[in-house]
Amino acid sequence: MEAYGTEAIRNVVSLSHSGAGKTSLVEAMLHASGAISRLGNIADGNTVCDYEPEEIDRASSIQLALGSTEWDGVKVNWLDTPGYADFAGEVLSAIAAADFAAIVVSAVDGVEVGTEATWHQADEALLPRMIIINKMDRENADFYQTLAQVQQRLDRRCVPLNLPIGAESNFSGVSNLLGSSEEVERYEEFHEQLVEAAAESDDALTEKYLEEGGLSPEEILHGLKNGLAARTIFPVVATSATKEIGVTELLDLLKDYAPSPVKAIAVGKDISGDEAEISPNDSGPLAAVVFKTTADPYVGKLSVFKVWRNTLKSDSQVTNARTGQTERIGQAFVPRGKSQENVSFLAPGDIGAVAKLQDTSTGDTIGAKDIGIRLPGIEFANPVYSVSLAPKTKADMDKMGAAVARVVDEDPSLQMTREQSTGETVLSGLGDAHIDVAVKRLQRKFGVEVIVGTPRVPYRETVKIKKAVEYKHKKQSGGHGQYGHVHLELEPQPKGSGVTFETRVVGGAVPREYFPAVEKGVMEAARTGAISGSPVVDLKVTLFDGSSHPVDSSGMAFQIAASQAFKKGLQEANPVILEPLMKISVTVPDSYTGDVMGDLNGKRAKVLGMNPNNGATTIEAEAPLAEMQRYAQDLRSIAQGRGVYTMEFSHYEELPAHLAQKIQEEVEAVGEES
Repeated sequence: MEAYGTEAIRNVVSLSHSGAGKTSLVEAMLHASGAISRLGNIADGNTVCDYEPEEIDRASSIQLALGSTEWDGVKVNWLDTPGYADFAGEVLSAIAAADFAAIVVSAVDGVEVGTEATWHQADEALLPRMIIINKMDRENADFYQTLAQVQQRLDRRCVPLNLPIGAESNFSGVSNLLGSSEEVERYEEFHEQLVEAAAESDDALTEKYLEEGGLSPEEILHGLKNGLAARTIFPVVATSATKEIGVTELLDLLKDYAPSPVKAIAVGKDISGDEAEISPNDSGPLAAVVFKTTADPYVGKLSVFKVWRNTLKSDSQVTNARTGQTERIGQAFVPRGKSQENVSFLAPGDIGAVAKLQDTSTGDTIGAKDIGIRLPGIEFANPVYSVSLAPKTKADMDKMGAAVARVVDEDPSLQMTREQSTGETVLSGLGDAHIDVAVKRLQRKFGVEVIVGTPRVPYRETVKIKKAVEYKHKKQSGGHGQYGHVHLELEPQPKGSGVTFETRVVGGAVPREYFPAVEKGVMEAARTGAISGSPVVDLKVTLFDGSSHPVDSSGMAFQIAASQAFKKGLQEANPVILEPLMKISVTVPDSYTGDVMGDLNGKRAKVLGMNPNNGATTIEAEAPLAEMQRYAQDLRSIAQGRGVYTMEFSHYEELPAHLAQKIQEEVEAVGEES
């Protein structure tokens, strides 16, 4: 593949609800443009962009893939994304590199929850965009009904550029509303809509249209380009990817209408921390941003990037703006699925990849040594679904930590944590499918097998009343004995206070040199509560009295005394278990709202509000983590895969007494068994 200048580049991200046909559309464009010799099929597992074994097994995309092709003097970098909400991190990475968005909508299923979600994501990223009504050859395909949904639920300024000729099995082509009239239903109506939209994009065109009642083809084209760039017009086209109908017309549209990266702007921080802007041009030191990292079993670590300033050349060096480390650039290339097309350089605004950058991760800015700017990374969504991981064998134990870290490096929407209170390694992601894919990659790419379980809930404990306790540790066994005597006061504190330690000893009852030992004994004992064995929080402990022995007292003796006094006080101060509450936001079609509400009520959730919007409702609520750990499966079952949700930690609240009693009984039973 030859290298292209900035003006001739089109960086297009495809977005949709799962199953609308994004990957088939890429396949059709690659075939129509001559980039591939035969058309692959998702069901057969042989498409360019769905090449991972997990994608072939699922017959759907699970990661961002690049399908670059050439068409009539332009290079189209098509960023194919998953439509399944579990893999939304891949969508965010793709949007960060795109200059234009293609929202793919099924002509059979219409606008779905995922369609609206990705539309809003593109809107937040200020991307110009178009609508592709795909699957026009399928039974029950209805272009006009789908268009009405698009205009109602996405934006009334979504205006057709072409209309389908026929539908379902009779779909045979598209009629260009800017060209000669075809015998197509409602041609004149939508042609007039298009002219009006073009006129509204420019004051001079508006004036001419009002005076003369029409515009020339050149003026319409000018108005449409202006409106598209300003995000006041969103073109709509019809296609059938699998039948390759409307595909060359789509490529022409991208060439003629989709913006090049020339006017794009990235805002970052300069070396002094002030805001700084750059645009894709040759002025200034090289700057590029890595927006995707993959672990390729054949060539190693791959870093996919967008060049933001100057030209990135093969066989050169770059500096990582975050770490200051120098990295060697070997052969630069343009990915096309899993294959690679070598290039000698990548111009400003272009997208490419390089292998084996050692200290560079997703979101990093790389470039010249005097780069002078660090561009923002990608803000990934908070995980909503977690599992515990345990190595299957001792060999897996030795490799698990490093392997999980590499999987997380490849997909930053995953998080690995070590929960101190439970001792578990926890892998968190955006849903059960997301985690399932990650676990399979662990085995396939790194040879690590793990046992997956439900994480133990990280409960906490605190006390309800103020309590003073005393404990004397006294032991004599020949020679020096052990003597430590403390009076402690335990007092509940506001939420989020942790455990604090103070002293108000008078008269030297406890020598000052033993204060650190007393504090250490308290803090160690606070790791294990009286009911569930969970860490203690929101508590102030005060050492206010005690006594010492001139010979037998020691730091260790006072540490033991403090630990025992704390445990005693905890038992007597009306201890309670605190459970983590999560803030959740669930969006579902209106028809499922009642079922979702009923399910949430059964999960001890407290509904905070409901926001209906264009056929969907967003439910805001708080719910205990213990009830929400498997909500991904529950919501998918209730809403038939048409619901999406976010979840993040909110705060701790007291666990109801009957549930606390159950946990205590379980802990006691485990203790008896051991």
